[in-house]
Amino acid sequence: MKTIFVLMDTVNRRMLDLYNGNPAETALTPNLRRLAARGVVFDNHWTGSAPCMPARRDLLTGRLNFLEKPWGGMEPFDFSMPTLLAQHRNVHSQMFTDHAHYIIPGGENYTKGFTAWDVYRGQEGDPVWVRPDKNGIRSEHRPAWFKGAFSEAEAENRSHFKTEYEYPSVRTLYGAAKWLEENHDADNFLLWAEAFDPHEPYDCPKYYLDLYEKPGDYNGYDFTHPNYGYNEFDDAETEHLKRRCKATLTMTDRHLGELLDVMDRYDMWKDTMLIFTTDHGYHLGEHGYMGKNFMAAYNEVYHIPMIVCHPELEPGRCNALTQNIDVLPTVLEYYGIPESVIPYSLHGHSLLPLLRGETDTLHETIIYGYFGHEVTLNDGVYTYIRAPKNERNRPLNVYCAVPSLLRQYMGANDGCRVEDYDKIETGRFLSWTQYPVYKFPADIVNFTNWSQSFEARKEFNDKTMLFNIVEDYRQEHPIEDAALECEMIEKLRAAMKRCDAPAEQYVRLGLEL
Repeated sequence: MKTIFVLMDTVNRRMLDLYNGNPAETALTPNLRRLAARGVVFDNHWTGSAPCMPARRDLLTGRLNFLEKPWGGMEPFDFSMPTLLAQHRNVHSQMFTDHAHYIIPGGENYTKGFTAWDVYRGQEGDPVWVRPDKNGIRSEHRPAWFKGAFSEAEAENRSHFKTEYEYPSVRTLYGAAKWLEENHDADNFLLWAEAFDPHEPYDCPKYYLDLYEKPGDYNGYDFTHPNYGYNEFDDAETEHLKRRCKATLTMTDRHLGELLDVMDRYDMWKDTMLIFTTDHGYHLGEHGYMGKNFMAAYNEVYHIPMIVCHPELEPGRCNALTQNIDVLPTVLEYYGIPESVIPYSLHGHSLLPLLRGETDTLHETIIYGYFGHEVTLNDGVYTYIRAPKNERNRPLNVYCAVPSLLRQYMGANDGCRVEDYDKIETGRFLSWTQYPVYKFPADIVNFTNWSQSFEARKEFNDKTMLFNIVEDYRQEHPIEDAALECEMIEKLRAAMKRCDAPAEQYVRLGLEL
């Protein structure tokens, strides 16, 4: 049996004509359309834990990350997709990625379960080419006119891409296609092909941008990387960033086509399951924001694309509520591995009964969010965004056996300083595993990166909101309906219980049982 999993990072669903009928908002993605013609397009698919690494833990374990910890490594007690396939069906797993977070603190153990893996360097601020100056660490030389995120490492990286095939995501997808060409007649493998693009910075050869931006459309500075926060760009600059995002998406789509070409050449569709999705979306001016992480869980970030091609199932569309936590149980069922081999329950469910027409419902409700911020309930009609009840955002604990975060460890460094080691506890605090973990009270965790911080409730995530996303998909008109809110609260409590939420999460949100 063969499985190909394709992940393109930060794909904005609204930019895909598979989902959006407005040509002014969509990018040219002929290969995603080509893929959709062979598979089932999921219309009501959502991420669970955001952003990048939490979303990947969801995918690999079938469980939600965000109720227990923020960004961090795979845990030693996690049963992940590649290890389960290897242990129970002797499946070879091969990863190709240019996601640099896999090889820094906060990315521990994600690659380790794969039989083999290859990481292509140079994305974002990955310091692969940074040179020291005479004082050691190279200083930042931010241009005076610059808006958005800037790092010397990122600027240096971009200077090294002279041809299209030097861009890391292009190298990633080409590497995956080459491996598939060489191994198409093998069996019993999982190919994990993961492109960091179209994640920011929105950098690609100019001929892709020319597809969207004609001479005279924009005369400002060439921005590529927004800061996470309130939108600091004017309307023209915001439109330029949107065009750059579309251009980078089109480039990535082109090289997805190289992988599909191999499948066509050897008619691999008859014996291979292919799953395409992303980790999350991105704000590009919507609700006054740029980026992700810190704002409420609006649809722009959490409603994501997914396509599943299965050799025994007909193409079509599916409108059932689904999440990325459903990917692992789907792959397990495809390989005939019972979920009972895992000593804890999964939060996700196999998609295959949906695809076979055996049911039309997988989840009555789903929840999603970012650790320490709101928790959002979605029942397919309404989204209920529940904010912390107090300004201190307490009580809140981080539970982990691997005490790492984005680019840092929870310890003595300045990025995430722990103020009082005596308050760290160890024990069997998680109801679903007997593995002992650290318990870090949020009071002692001090971030310098405010986008990662959960030390207090902020003005951009302090509101409890209710939306009818069937009638108000852009979530511009909050509903005031006390009776309906009570119904959503009960659904939220039930969903959190189903997903093993720690007891203090109910208290933090004012949902005491």
